[in-house]
Amino acid sequence: MVDNEFSAAPHPLANPGYGKRSAPHQEPRGPQDFAHLPAREAAIAAYIDRLPEGSDISVKTLAKQLPYGQCALRTALNRIQRAGHLRRGRECVGGRWITRTWFTRTPRDSAWWAAFQQGDVPRESKRSTRSRAYVLLAALGRSNSALSLSHAECHALTPLVEEWFDRDATDDFILHALTTGLPQPVHHPAGLVRRRLTDKLPPLPVRRDPAPLRILECGTCGTPGYADTLQGGDCGDCRGETVPRPRTHLPAVQVHTRAATIRGRLEAARR
Repeated sequence: MVDNEFSAAPHPLANPGYGKRSAPHQEPRGPQDFAHLPAREAAIAAYIDRLPEGSDISVKTLAKQLPYGQCALRTALNRIQRAGHLRRGRECVGGRWITRTWFTRTPRDSAWWAAFQQGDVPRESKRSTRSRAYVLLAALGRSNSALSLSHAECHALTPLVEEWFDRDATDDFILHALTTGLPQPVHHPAGLVRRRLTDKLPPLPVRRDPAPLRILECGTCGTPGYADTLQGGDCGDCRGETVPRPRTHLPAVQVHTRAATIRGRLEAARR
């Protein structure tokens, strides 16, 4: 991580609804944050990372706070964006399109940003050999010795538990499903746990709020409105398509219609 070498003076906030927005599911701060960036870009990224939500991170405002000119900052921010830490775009809030800039200390690829644009929030956690699901299974024997599992059995059953977590099930909910009303005696603990994890799998969670409408720039060239989830997140030109897409600035109504069409295609593909 690059030490913050800039002034500790309060950074100005943007107008309400604008400014910096932190992307979800970031890794905790660590000594290697932004180490892959050049020194100037790493220092600027570390500065932005520490700013509160809603801070004004426009080039003009950053130039007043940092010892770089607007041209140098614009170049640095573009490099930070290409490295996956920043993405500019617009989001529909209450029927009104707001210009926003999302920032993450954990670099994301174009496919992640494309999924984020559609309201999907992919998790890219670094799984250890003792995942949350493995720990839950290994602890079953402590709650009830009849459900003691071996290391190999815990490892084999882990994907089933992770599917419950993906459906918003809590640890207590899963433990209750696995340990309530056990037969006496339990002849095959691993088989019983597998059967219950399969038969009692909860339904998919229902999204209570509609997915946000977002239009993000291409992470490579900055063209707005072409971060296509179905094609990996970059615009057609950057993917090397032979027929370039038209680069027009659509009215908000047409943008809204196009976003709804893409969302419909995604929902149909998931069924």
